[in-house]
Amino acid sequence: MRKIRKVSFADLVSENKKQLLKDQEALDRIEARLEQKRLEKAE
Repeated sequence: MRKIRKVSFADLVSENKKQLLKDQEALDRIEARLEQKRLEKAE
C-alpha cells in the first residue's frame, strides 16, 4: 500500500496559486469580478 501524503493548507494554496497564474482566462475572470466589486462599493 502507498503511504498517504498529508498536504498542508499552505502547500495547497501555493499549488493553486501556481495553477491560476498559468491560466490567463481564470486570471481575467478574477480580475473582472474584483473590478465589479470595486465599482459596486464606489456607488
